[in-house]
Amino acid sequence: MPTEVLWIAPLTALLGGYLLGSIPFGVLLTRAAGAGDLRKVGSGNIGATNVLRTGRKGLAAATLLLDMLKGALAVWIALRWFPADAPLAAAGAFIGHCHSVWLRLGGGKGVATLMGVSVALAWPIGLTYALVWLGVLALTRYSSLAGIAAAIAAPVAAALFDRFDLVLLFIAFAVIVLYKHRENIARLLGGTEPRLGADRTETPDADAAHG
Repeated sequence: MPTEVLWIAPLTALLGGYLLGSIPFGVLLTRAAGAGDLRKVGSGNIGATNVLRTGRKGLAAATLLLDMLKGALAVWIALRWFPADAPLAAAGAFIGHCHSVWLRLGGGKGVATLMGVSVALAWPIGLTYALVWLGVLALTRYSSLAGIAAAIAAPVAAALFDRFDLVLLFIAFAVIVLYKHRENIARLLGGTEPRLGADRTETPDADAAHG
């Protein structure tokens, strides 16, 4: 088989995942609801936590669900047509959310989309991710800390559930999540990170607007 043909499946999985992941549901939903440009609200992030700062709980819930579903759908499609390349679809969806072509390569921090790809790739890892995320969020009310903890738990869960083929992938995801949350980590250490539900009206800086 020609070498160029061998690349069709992995490239399709990667690009298909990216295109699905790059859909900025938070921006689209808030704009459609007349809530303005989400990137100019609160932290400037396009995820569900920042949508919540618009006061639209329904939109926040919809954003969370859709960001999860787009990751899961990307992996599900790949598993159906290119099962060996499902991890590439997962990577594409995650990168697409964090660096969307529709937002000039800006985007979100990937926490909800990572949960979606985790569940679709291996549900025990996804379940662990969800439990850690919800548990830390319930205990601390720090959305950022919950996302960070869940991302770190994913590669550990992959190893514990004998999915060593996914460990490096989830380590890479965790590193990116940590990097995307670098400002949140600084605020957590400084005691200035807002808890979920707290009012936050400061204007986002240029870096936060791409968070």
